[in-house]
Amino acid sequence: MPKPSLNKPAPDFTAPVSGGSSITLSELRGKTVVLYFYPKDDTPGCTKQACALRDGFAALKKKAVLFGISPDSVKKHDKFIQKHELPFPLIADEDHAIAEAYGVWVEKSLYGKKYMGIERSTFVIDKKGHLAAILEKVKPDEHYDQLMEVL
Repeated sequence: MPKPSLNKPAPDFTAPVSGGSSITLSELRGKTVVLYFYPKDDTPGCTKQACALRDGFAALKKKAVLFGISPDSVKKHDKFIQKHELPFPLIADEDHAIAEAYGVWVEKSLYGKKYMGIERSTFVIDKKGHLAAILEKVKPDEHYDQLMEVL
Protein backbone atom coordinates (compact mmCIF):
# COMPACT_ATOMS: atom_id res chain seq x y z
CA MET A 1 0.00 0.00 0.00
CA PRO A 2 1.40 3.45 -0.85
CA LYS A 3 2.17 5.96 1.88
CA PRO A 4 -0.48 8.63 2.43
CA SER A 5 0.38 12.06 1.00
CA LEU A 6 1.26 15.31 2.72
CA ASN A 7 -1.64 17.70 3.36
CA LYS A 8 -4.12 14.82 2.95
CA PRO A 9 -6.16 13.34 5.82
CA ALA A 10 -4.21 10.88 7.95
CA PRO A 11 -5.69 7.36 7.83
CA ASP A 12 -7.96 6.98 10.87
CA PHE A 13 -7.81 3.94 13.14
CA THR A 14 -8.85 2.59 16.51
CA ALA A 15 -6.31 0.38 18.26
CA PRO A 16 -5.28 -0.99 21.66
CA VAL A 17 -2.74 1.04 23.60
CA SER A 18 -0.29 0.20 26.38
CA GLY A 19 -1.96 0.26 29.77
CA GLY A 20 -5.08 -1.47 28.48
CA SER A 21 -7.08 1.34 26.87
CA SER A 22 -7.60 2.09 23.19
CA ILE A 23 -7.20 5.11 20.94
CA THR A 24 -9.08 6.46 17.96
CA LEU A 25 -6.94 8.86 15.94
CA SER A 26 -9.84 11.11 14.85
CA GLU A 27 -10.69 11.78 18.51
CA LEU A 28 -7.37 13.65 18.80
CA ARG A 29 -8.37 16.41 16.34
CA GLY A 30 -7.36 19.80 17.66
CA LYS A 31 -3.97 18.44 18.75
CA THR A 32 -0.77 17.89 16.80
CA VAL A 33 -0.13 14.14 16.84
CA VAL A 34 3.12 12.28 16.16
CA LEU A 35 2.93 8.60 15.18
CA TYR A 36 6.30 6.92 15.07
CA PHE A 37 6.44 3.42 13.62
CA TYR A 38 9.25 1.16 14.78
CA PRO A 39 9.98 -2.56 14.17
CA LYS A 40 10.11 -4.19 17.62
CA ASP A 41 10.15 -3.48 21.36
CA ASP A 42 13.44 -3.87 23.22
CA THR A 43 15.75 -4.24 20.23
CA PRO A 44 18.91 -2.08 20.17
CA GLY A 45 17.80 0.50 17.56
CA CYS A 46 14.22 0.73 18.78
CA THR A 47 15.34 1.10 22.40
CA LYS A 48 17.82 3.85 21.43
CA GLN A 49 15.06 5.66 19.49
CA ALA A 50 12.49 5.34 22.31
CA CYS A 51 14.97 6.49 24.97
CA ALA A 52 15.94 9.56 22.92
CA LEU A 53 12.24 10.48 22.69
CA ARG A 54 11.91 9.84 26.44
CA ASP A 55 14.90 12.05 27.22
CA GLY A 56 13.53 14.91 25.11
CA PHE A 57 9.90 14.34 26.05
CA ALA A 58 9.49 17.49 28.17
CA ALA A 59 10.15 19.67 25.10
CA LEU A 60 8.31 17.38 22.69
CA LYS A 61 5.06 17.17 24.66
CA LYS A 62 4.70 20.98 24.50
CA LYS A 63 4.40 20.63 20.72
CA ALA A 64 2.58 17.32 20.11
CA VAL A 65 0.98 14.16 21.45
CA LEU A 66 3.35 11.23 20.82
CA PHE A 67 2.53 7.58 20.13
CA GLY A 68 4.86 4.75 19.17
CA ILE A 69 3.44 1.96 16.99
CA SER A 70 4.80 -1.54 16.40
CA PRO A 71 3.37 -5.00 15.75
CA ASP A 72 4.12 -5.98 19.37
CA SER A 73 1.32 -6.82 21.82
CA VAL A 74 0.07 -4.49 24.56
CA LYS A 75 1.72 -6.83 27.10
CA LYS A 76 5.13 -6.44 25.39
CA HIS A 77 4.60 -2.68 25.13
CA ASP A 78 3.84 -2.46 28.86
CA LYS A 79 7.10 -4.31 29.69
CA PHE A 80 9.08 -2.08 27.29
CA ILE A 81 7.58 1.08 28.84
CA GLN A 82 8.29 -0.13 32.37
CA LYS A 83 11.85 -1.26 31.61
CA HIS A 84 12.83 2.04 29.99
CA GLU A 85 10.48 4.41 31.85
CA LEU A 86 8.85 5.67 28.66
CA PRO A 87 6.45 8.58 29.33
CA PHE A 88 4.36 8.06 26.17
CA PRO A 89 1.90 5.35 25.09
CA LEU A 90 2.62 2.60 22.58
CA ILE A 91 0.00 1.33 20.15
CA ALA A 92 -0.28 -2.41 19.45
CA ASP A 93 -0.65 -3.05 15.71
CA GLU A 94 -0.45 -6.85 15.83
CA ASP A 95 -2.21 -7.37 12.49
CA HIS A 96 -0.14 -4.47 11.01
CA ALA A 97 -3.32 -2.87 9.61
CA ILE A 98 -2.20 0.62 10.72
CA ALA A 99 1.30 0.10 9.30
CA GLU A 100 -0.28 -0.99 6.00
CA ALA A 101 -2.61 2.05 5.95
CA TYR A 102 0.46 4.29 6.40
CA GLY A 103 2.50 2.38 3.80
CA VAL A 104 5.24 1.32 6.22
CA TRP A 105 4.62 -2.47 6.20
CA VAL A 106 7.23 -3.36 3.60
CA GLU A 107 9.41 -6.17 2.34
CA LYS A 108 12.78 -6.10 4.06
CA SER A 109 15.92 -8.14 3.64
CA LEU A 110 18.36 -9.40 6.25
CA TYR A 111 21.32 -11.61 5.36
CA GLY A 112 19.64 -12.39 2.04
CA LYS A 113 16.35 -13.48 3.66
CA LYS A 114 13.25 -11.54 2.65
CA TYR A 115 10.52 -10.83 5.19
CA MET A 116 7.77 -8.30 5.88
CA GLY A 117 8.28 -5.69 8.58
CA ILE A 118 7.99 -2.08 9.65
CA GLU A 119 9.99 0.60 7.86
CA ARG A 120 11.02 3.01 10.62
CA SER A 121 8.96 6.13 9.80
CA THR A 122 7.28 9.03 11.56
CA PHE A 123 4.13 10.93 10.65
CA VAL A 124 3.22 14.36 12.03
CA ILE A 125 -0.53 15.03 11.89
CA ASP A 126 -1.81 18.59 12.24
CA LYS A 127 -4.74 19.77 14.34
CA LYS A 128 -7.14 19.25 11.41
CA GLY A 129 -6.09 15.61 11.01
CA HIS A 130 -3.94 16.15 7.91
CA LEU A 131 -0.39 14.91 7.38
CA ALA A 132 1.96 17.83 8.00
CA ALA A 133 5.27 15.91 7.76
CA ILE A 134 6.57 12.44 6.96
CA LEU A 135 10.01 11.29 8.09
CA GLU A 136 11.03 8.14 6.24
CA LYS A 137 13.73 5.58 7.04
CA VAL A 138 14.76 7.54 10.13
CA LYS A 139 17.88 6.54 12.01
CA PRO A 140 17.36 5.98 15.75
CA ASP A 141 20.24 8.37 16.63
CA GLU A 142 18.85 11.24 14.54
CA HIS A 143 15.10 10.76 14.95
CA TYR A 144 14.47 13.09 17.92
CA ASP A 145 16.36 16.02 16.35
CA GLN A 146 14.64 15.53 12.97
CA LEU A 147 11.25 15.40 14.66
CA MET A 148 11.84 18.55 16.71
CA GLU A 149 12.93 20.34 13.53
CA VAL A 150 9.63 19.62 11.74
CA LEU A 151 7.54 20.40 14.83
